[in-house]
Amino acid sequence: MQHFHVTQTLNINLPNEAIAIEHYLCQPQRLVQAITDCNRIQQLAPSHFRLRLRPLQFMMLRFEPVAELQVWTNSDGALQLRSLNCEIRGAEHLNRSFNLDLSGTLAPHRQERTTELLGKADLKVQLEIPPALQLVPEQILKTTGKAFLNGILLTIKSRLERQLIQDYRHWVGANQAGQTSLASSVGSLAS
Repeated sequence: MQHFHVTQTLNINLPNEAIAIEHYLCQPQRLVQAITDCNRIQQLAPSHFRLRLRPLQFMMLRFEPVAELQVWTNSDGALQLRSLNCEIRGAEHLNRSFNLDLSGTLAPHRQERTTELLGKADLKVQLEIPPALQLVPEQILKTTGKAFLNGILLTIKSRLERQLIQDYRHWVGANQAGQTSLASSVGSLAS
């Protein structure tokens, strides 16, 4: 049985907007949509999602991980994420021994003019090495496995850095426009 563990951190500085980022982070589906394409997500419950990652190639294996995630916001405004279970499509023989544990946090820290989002993700994988890869030296296998998992977290981090900021700004603009429209409607009704 092989064990792999990687960690990534995230630090995003945002200018403070009219609507605080904490309100945005209370909508877990927005974070999940920032992680991957919308057509790879199935929402199972308000804070429960099924994600199909893009097909991956690891040495001689080609497979598509499908993970169920729970995403929620703590009372302190920090967004939490954890994997509930995972299956491997395309390499079903790995499912018997495969275990994936993903956990992450994204916490806002407000300052005078900016908000700093500090994040951390831990990804642990445990699996029985298939016979075709048992001849590969253990050190090469460990190094390749860690680099592979780190690549997955770096891809998620990169998408979050781009998509989350864009989506947050769009969401603030849409909500401000909605509030302006509502205020105009209320004002004309009062006249």
